[in-house]
Amino acid sequence: MSKVFWIIFILLMLYTILPTILVRLFGLWMFKKKKSSSGIALTFDDGPDPEFTPILLDLLQKYQIKATFFVLGSKAEKYPHLILRIHQEGHLIGIHNYVHWANAFMTPNNVRRQLDYSVNVIENIIGIKPIFYRPPWGIINLFDLLLLKRFRLVLWSIMVGDWRSKGGKERIETQLLAKLKNNDVIVLHDSGQTFGADRNAPKYMLAALDDFLKICQHRGYLFLRIDTYMQLNHLAKQEPTRLLKRVLVYVWLKWEHLFHKLFNIHPIDVNNQIFYSRVRKYHGKTIHLANGEVISPGDKVVELHFNNEKLSQLIAESNTMVQLAVNMIRDVQRFLPQMTQYLHRHTEIKGIYGITMIHRGSKQLGFTVEELPKGLFNYFTLIYLRILLFVLHPNGRQRIDLKKGLLSPRIVAISVLELKRRYSADPELIAISEPVKQYQPQEA
Repeated sequence: MSKVFWIIFILLMLYTILPTILVRLFGLWMFKKKKSSSGIALTFDDGPDPEFTPILLDLLQKYQIKATFFVLGSKAEKYPHLILRIHQEGHLIGIHNYVHWANAFMTPNNVRRQLDYSVNVIENIIGIKPIFYRPPWGIINLFDLLLLKRFRLVLWSIMVGDWRSKGGKERIETQLLAKLKNNDVIVLHDSGQTFGADRNAPKYMLAALDDFLKICQHRGYLFLRIDTYMQLNHLAKQEPTRLLKRVLVYVWLKWEHLFHKLFNIHPIDVNNQIFYSRVRKYHGKTIHLANGEVISPGDKVVELHFNNEKLSQLIAESNTMVQLAVNMIRDVQRFLPQMTQYLHRHTEIKGIYGITMIHRGSKQLGFTVEELPKGLFNYFTLIYLRILLFVLHPNGRQRIDLKKGLLSPRIVAISVLELKRRYSADPELIAISEPVKQYQPQEA
């Protein structure tokens, strides 16, 4: 007999007790309460009820408060006019199963059928498919975790036992005020027809709620639907990251301004500052260019540097990486004729080159792209450029993790002769120049 008991206990532990503990105590896989303090979510379970829900809606309208109703599908089917009124008055509708049964005592298929029935009933009434779900008594089974692809699981942070009549409105009001913080999710019940509830309990809840909302209004509390509440929570979590990102970008760009002054790096085209540059002797490996020329150590070159302030601006203005690539290519195409004019005045320069991880489309513009030789310079350049991407790109860490194998520095170079042949304003040179192919951007 004891063996059977332990088998049943272990099965229950795995099926419902352990998942419920993980959800209720540790807050895994569900939404219960947010850390920021921008408002309170007022939620109601077990309705709609033809006696109490209309009174509740009148009360919420009186205080101009939007709430969330986790309704039973069977009652929604029975009282569609109440569901329609809840929706039309701006409240959010979620699901509380089709009937008020605990998921622990239902099979996974039964739970899924209850939810499907409820979704269909509500969607047929208001034209919107509900995605928020609160299981009765906050009890789940192991297979409910598969439902998280379809639903947002929502529990609560304040419960005051308002399904009982004992103690009247004073007990409910006192507990609400004693427990309230400016970031709570409150659960109340607008029906007393469920197992363990007193039929007239919502009468006392409504009386207590009237006084409670009056006090909250005086104190300046803000009440939100659960979807708005969750959205603000998401934004609040992102804001420190955004602030840190802005600080990092500001500090990085200030450091770059200092670096440019120290090493005499300046823009060539003041009207299109996509690049900064300096003239120097080349010290790297011999670069064999696509047109047969070479840039050898000791040759004078123009060393190009992306204007990272401009790059940061382009990233902010681009919705996708493809759009960013297109905008960058257009700016580079506008820059190259100005670069060519500059080189007409500096005949000692052999070519231009730079080191970058942003090199897609360079070959179509006439540049030769080569791997940077392995070694310490390659290693530290890679670290520097990845730090730069992390700082400037809004999703820098994700881009680095996603494209880690592809993000490696490349030498990008072109000879002065090839540059003049393609981009010179001299009519004779234009006549013999090859047309530049249209760049087809790809996801970087």
